[in-house]
Amino acid sequence: MDQMTKEAIRYLGYGKHAVDEKTLALISDSFRNLEDAADKRSIYRIFDFQQIADDRLKIGETEVQSKSLGRNLRGCSGIVLFGATLGTAVDRLITRTSLTDMAAAVVLQACAAAVLEEYCDECQAEIGRILGQEGLYLRPRFSPGYGDFDICFQEPLMRMLDCAKTIGLTMTDSYMMTPTKSVTAVIGASKTKENCHTKGCEVCDKKDCIYRRNVPVT
Repeated sequence: MDQMTKEAIRYLGYGKHAVDEKTLALISDSFRNLEDAADKRSIYRIFDFQQIADDRLKIGETEVQSKSLGRNLRGCSGIVLFGATLGTAVDRLITRTSLTDMAAAVVLQACAAAVLEEYCDECQAEIGRILGQEGLYLRPRFSPGYGDFDICFQEPLMRMLDCAKTIGLTMTDSYMMTPTKSVTAVIGASKTKENCHTKGCEVCDKKDCIYRRNVPVT
């Protein structure tokens, strides 16, 4: 079983339970359909970063208040703002599928999330190679909505990346992204290499890591 299939199963919430053959077939079909539909696009820009306090940060000219993000970025000297999308055709594919087969649509949603995550990992690895030439190392992606990093900060991130023009990514008044299979994130850049899991906190076993996203905010 390849890693993408394992990721889709994780998103479906199977945990350690066995996956039936019908679901595996749906996963396989979904990945094939997504390969045809996805129009992957990404953008990143590098900004100056200043940590004013544990929970107060300045990214470019934008001030952010978040203790969990401050924890993640501690020791960083620069910030990468990142955005990525699978495009509108994936949204249309999921909508069409949900009209005729809800089970298949649920699997398609999970597979799309896995495809997006893998694409973001690939993009971050390339950014890491570029910044590595300057002696910088990247922290895990940290998106608005994680911890106490309020979802409202989606708006300045997208504006600073000019997402609408660069990758066709927009946002509703309730901070939902269009296309829906999209992501924005902050990535810290530090001169110190940390052993942070590429796939992020959800699949990392290091529960006491100070950079962990889902550490309860106190």
